[in-house]
Formats: sequence, structure tokens, C-alpha cells
Amino acid sequence: MARVVVDVMLKPEILDPQGQAIARKLPQLGFEGVPAVRQGKRFELELDGPADEAALERARKIAETLLANPVIETFEVHAL
Repeated sequence: MARVVVDVMLKPEILDPQGQAIARKLPQLGFEGVPAVRQGKRFELELDGPADEAALERARKIAETLLANPVIETFEVHAL
């Protein structure tokens, strides 16, 4: 069984209000030196078969179809 991770992030030019809110709160909690935060999503997929290039391509197709909005998000796929 293949375990594949899909990390989805907003494109850099898209505003990230949740990330901005976290960045503003960090100094109040004693965490200095973090000028920016971007939030994203992580999906872990279990696929039948080995964690080969075919499995990664299946995961890419799943991400393009369902997990990410290609207009505002990018994604990366890698095997665990």
C-alpha cells in the first residue's frame, strides 16, 4: 500500500487572512521573529499498490480534480 501526501497552499499572490491573523498573534504569545505565516492543507492518501511514479501521478490527478483549487492554490505530492 502506498502512502502519499498532498500539501495544498494558497498561491503567493492570494491573500491569506488566517495566516496573517496567526502572524499577528504570535508576538503576543511570546514568539518573536516570525514575520509571516501562510496556512495550508495536508492530505494523506493510502493507495493500492507500491509508492511508485504511477501512484504519485494518481495522487496528482486527485489533487487537480478534488483537493486543490488550481485558480488560487498550488500543491505538491510526495510519498511517505
